[in-house]
Amino acid sequence: MESMIKELEIRDLTIHYVTDDGTVRAVNNLNLEIIKGETLGLVGETGAGKTTTALGIMQIVPDPPGKIIGGEIVFEGENLLDKSESDMRTVRGNRISMIFQDPMTALNPVHTVGKQIAEVICLHRAVGKKEGLKQAQEILEKVGIPGSRHRDYPHQFSGGMRQRVVIAIALACNPDLLIADEPTTALDVTIQAQVLMLMKELKEEFDTSMLLITHDLGVVAEVCDKVAIMYAGEVVEFTTKENLYTEPKHPYTVGLFGSIPNPDAEDGRLHPIFGLMPDPTNLPTGCTFHPRCEKAMDKCSQVQPADVEVAPGHFVKCLLYGEGNEEGR
Repeated sequence: MESMIKELEIRDLTIHYVTDDGTVRAVNNLNLEIIKGETLGLVGETGAGKTTTALGIMQIVPDPPGKIIGGEIVFEGENLLDKSESDMRTVRGNRISMIFQDPMTALNPVHTVGKQIAEVICLHRAVGKKEGLKQAQEILEKVGIPGSRHRDYPHQFSGGMRQRVVIAIALACNPDLLIADEPTTALDVTIQAQVLMLMKELKEEFDTSMLLITHDLGVVAEVCDKVAIMYAGEVVEFTTKENLYTEPKHPYTVGLFGSIPNPDAEDGRLHPIFGLMPDPTNLPTGCTFHPRCEKAMDKCSQVQPADVEVAPGHFVKCLLYGEGNEEGR
């Protein structure tokens, strides 16, 4: 029977950046959960708050100007927001690892890749340098790089190979949760596919849960079990991958699918969402999506929608659902 143990549960997380130009409300009352062994896709436009959410989980939101205002981040039964910085250092890279967007900036250019992997192993596994380097070579082999290349520097690798090195560093201590922030953005399409397949295989081999941050619904279809659609710092729809593709409910989610070319569509035209993401220093009242929504009602500008379970495990934050509004069910 499938395990339903929650690896991570985020409740009402709010993160702001306080600047001279105003308060950037990056993440607002965000709720998420990841079941042990699952991959959750966190999808949204640039500026939706996806990376800030990841930085919040890792407790590395730049402060100043960033501040975690409230909420809980419960990882394996413990609220990470209650932990001291020294406690979090034992969690980062060991129990929770993160793959960053740009492999070139994630790696130190003056150290060999073997040394950088070994450093993580020695820090968390309490092994000597020699053993750390041996294990570094083994993990390089696992990500498809000859162990002998541990002596090479980041600039000696291609973009796809550098991303493999970053994956090797993230998996070096066999973490329980892997956060991947747009891990294939800087890569060309064929290399993207290889890296995604590698991550999928290694996740299963290491029995790791994964939070995959992306703006690409094609990547979600390939890798994820469940999906959270994020808009203006909130999760507006949360469901299984199958439900999302067959029965998207939130008007924003429907709009995302309408923006993807579909050769089977009758008119063959795209139906994109008009307008732009709102300024996070000046979010609209009520539902943050209402200024762009084709189905907006008068109350949408006044009432903040709550999460409504429209089907088992399928949550939507929209006034079209709940309170007698059954549209789209």
